Amino acid sequence: MPFKLSHPTTRPLTGGDLLAQSLSHLGVKDAFGLHGGHLDAFLMGCEHTGIRLIDTRHETTAVQAAEAYAKIKQSIGVAFVTANSGFSNGIPGLATAYADRSPILVITSSPPLRDAENNSLQGIIDQVVVARPLTKFAMRVTCPEDAPRLVGLAVRTALTGAPGPVLLDFPIDVLFTPVHEKLISWGSISSPRSYAPGPHVEAVKEAVELLKGSKRPAVIIGSGGQSSAATKTLTALSNTNNIPIFDTQKCTLSSTLSKECRHYGGSAGNLALLSAINAAQPDLILLLGARTGMFLGGRSGTIIPPQDECKLIHVEVDGGEIGRTLPVDLGVVSDVGQFVSALNSQLSSTSTSTSISVEKEWIQKITSLTDLSPPYEKDSHTGPSGIMHPYHALKALFTSLPKEPILILDGGECAIWAAGLAHLSSPTAIFKATGALGFLGNGFGYALGAAIASPDRKVLNLAGDGSAGFHFMELDTFARLKLDILTVVVNNHCWGMSSNGQELVYGDENPARPVSSLSAVTSYEGVSKSLGNKGSKVSKVEDVKGAVESLTAGREPACLELVVDRKPIHPVTEAMVGQTSDENVVVVPYYDNIPRAYYKDI
Repeated sequence: MPFKLSHPTTRPLTGGDLLAQSLSHLGVKDAFGLHGGHLDAFLMGCEHTGIRLIDTRHETTAVQAAEAYAKIKQSIGVAFVTANSGFSNGIPGLATAYADRSPILVITSSPPLRDAENNSLQGIIDQVVVARPLTKFAMRVTCPEDAPRLVGLAVRTALTGAPGPVLLDFPIDVLFTPVHEKLISWGSISSPRSYAPGPHVEAVKEAVELLKGSKRPAVIIGSGGQSSAATKTLTALSNTNNIPIFDTQKCTLSSTLSKECRHYGGSAGNLALLSAINAAQPDLILLLGARTGMFLGGRSGTIIPPQDECKLIHVEVDGGEIGRTLPVDLGVVSDVGQFVSALNSQLSSTSTSTSISVEKEWIQKITSLTDLSPPYEKDSHTGPSGIMHPYHALKALFTSLPKEPILILDGGECAIWAAGLAHLSSPTAIFKATGALGFLGNGFGYALGAAIASPDRKVLNLAGDGSAGFHFMELDTFARLKLDILTVVVNNHCWGMSSNGQELVYGDENPARPVSSLSAVTSYEGVSKSLGNKGSKVSKVEDVKGAVESLTAGREPACLELVVDRKPIHPVTEAMVGQTSDENVVVVPYYDNIPRAYYKDI
């Protein structure tokens, strides 16, 4: 028997008990969710098995909490949502986990098998059919004795290859039915530990030759290469061979690189600034565990230069991502840590006749990018409207925080302002909550998951007043669980990126700003206090430090409301909108502009 069954009560062992014990055997200690009667047999099983249940005010938050938990723990995150209504609320969490490749297992339930297609309570939607496009694996479990086998399969699927979400639907009768021990299908729930795939020997040799022929190589690391083992080998590669490293916005643990890598260049977006310091672009990019697309400049060549100017080596555990957007000179299907380890071995071997020779002056210019003084440093502490300048408000925030927090940046322009200043607090991890889907409001679930996964760290949940509106009630959860989370609402009374984007496209002379305004009377500080959090509201930069120190003095949930100006427009918003005076171009906000079509009058 793969593990010893536990009978915690005199009642028979049910499918719900077996499900909980299977999860416990696989190392699950925490699960996030919201109660539903369909799940009671499983929830009771968790109680008796010792799995802690963290209940939220909304299912989306629960699934997203499991996602952040998985990122911090670098293991599976588990969420539970009840049939149909709960499942429907959890879909955004599945979508973000799928887009951002986060390994989570979502447990849901459904009406009894005998009531299929019977218009039963909470049985209208076929959850497995709906979940399949948003998961790596979705399955309805029809026999309670199959729980260990299918739970093991689901967890392995979530964690191996390109990670992602999986879902198991346990009909209520399957959860409540007593288990026949002799019929239990164990599958490979106790299979030995599996190891990540390594690179082809010839691929490593070719990568070495390409690096030898380069004078200005650079590494861009994504979320697929942020394990502790990969970070260690990557730091060795960079420090030994003088190769600068940049990270993407989905590289959650990039702060470790900034501390240990001598040639850390910051965000990959900094590569677009090379012309500003009269530095040449890289002639080789080693792209590790990162997907091409919008966050790497798309096909513009601003971050990854064109193929005739720069070689591209793309290492990905998912071979389908290699060459998806850009032409690739060498594609390697491999775990990032395994590839970099093999690369280090090849470079240090006695058979390697020549080393990588990087231009020293170029390295110096590259690393100076992180020291560039922001253009807003000399601006007034107030914006054009006389309200706090967002840059100075957030600079005061990050310099006043306790060191080495976990940062969650959730919002449009406020998150962009914050990203450029987050390093001032020496964070241990940074979550850019909007992710590949551009979701807002994720920060509340991510903050919850991070706080449960790492209870000894201060967690900062920073949101705009727009994104705060999605799940602000979770401050009740933070208070109920006495979590060390500081929620910061950057309040400019509007959807900042939307309002400023409309202004860029339609001009100052057009006052219309459709559906981009928010209420100026909403008191986030007041609501936070009503939900059991400490609260403070600040409208002057010189008052930020005192408020932050007061709110973070203890280890209890708190909320800081920063009232800031909606101006100036952040340069990233201007770049994303792509407004131009060129009459031959049609502006397509947030995407590549297109040439205007002209027709000769007849």
